[in-house]
Amino acid sequence: MNRIDFRKAKRVVVKIGSSLLTNGGQGLNKQAIAGWVAQMAALRRQGKDVVLVSSGSVAEGMCRLKLRARPETLHELQAAASVGQMGLVRNFENNFRQHGLLTAQVLLTHDDLSDRKRYLNARSTLLTLLDFAVVPVINENDAVATDEIRFGDNDTLGALVANLVEADLLIILTDQTGLYDSDPSVNPRAGLISSADVNDPLLDRVAGGSRSGLGRGGMYTKVRAARLAARSGAATVIVSGQLDDVISEVVEGVELGTFLVPNIAPLAARKRWLAGQLQSKGCLHLDDGAVYSLKNDGKSLLAVGVKSVEGRFRRGDLVTCLDSQGVELARGLVNYGSEEVAKIAGKSSSEFEFLLGYSDEQELIHRDNLVLLR
Repeated sequence: MNRIDFRKAKRVVVKIGSSLLTNGGQGLNKQAIAGWVAQMAALRRQGKDVVLVSSGSVAEGMCRLKLRARPETLHELQAAASVGQMGLVRNFENNFRQHGLLTAQVLLTHDDLSDRKRYLNARSTLLTLLDFAVVPVINENDAVATDEIRFGDNDTLGALVANLVEADLLIILTDQTGLYDSDPSVNPRAGLISSADVNDPLLDRVAGGSRSGLGRGGMYTKVRAARLAARSGAATVIVSGQLDDVISEVVEGVELGTFLVPNIAPLAARKRWLAGQLQSKGCLHLDDGAVYSLKNDGKSLLAVGVKSVEGRFRRGDLVTCLDSQGVELARGLVNYGSEEVAKIAGKSSSEFEFLLGYSDEQELIHRDNLVLLR
């Protein structure tokens, strides 16, 4: 699969991992940061929009607080993030300023992107910053995020930001060469996957967890991020940040790392927002007829096609739709609460008034509020 020459790309998102930024947990790798910033500044001089998604606040905070192991309690993680964020932002600002560029700190939680209004506000802010030729430096707001609202890793955050600004390319810089067909630490004959279809099932089998112990991501999160990014048409390259001029060479089409091809048609903006939601309130188990109708006919989801319901949710909440094998097929905004859905599951809309005492929408999830994931 041939690489794409991204010299014509208009907008690039660069995500840098914790172990790279903090030199394996030894403190900020200032020399490496200066090099990455110089390459991003070169992209700006070429007229490209650049957005930086930075991990490392917790890892840098651990160094400053002289903590030997990543904290396990939420309040200690938040404290470490607060301390570390100061060093990260100051370092990026100073480096970009040397190239005559302004930066802006943007801290996000999942709540900021799961609420439609706040999502649009975040998008508007980022696009305005890019119009001003400012480089947004984005991180998860670890100082206030809880387990319920955290993204889980900044690979996912990078992908959601790529969707948000409709980037052409997501570059994920990591401490690994790329994605291998087996674990290279176990199998010395493991081969680098130079390029692959973003939905290739092989990727699920070979992606593993985080090795550094500093971040929360691994290759699995990077593959998931590539699939999220593909929904807005963005290609993803997973590559070692330790290579010389890596950002510049990826943009020029040099074959480095793993190139994941976005082979799916980009989703409309509202559908991208729905697809990017990570916090589902419940699950609907569908029969084969409903699955076929959603996949092949582009229909809304009707209650008659629901076999059972899990979780507690209210009207307007995001729920996931599972096929008979338990595989997530779609997600969308539901028109009835979980207690109501339990009563009308498997029933025709003509029975709603008798079963519920009233009848609202005929559809359980309208197709405008539903997105297929496979």
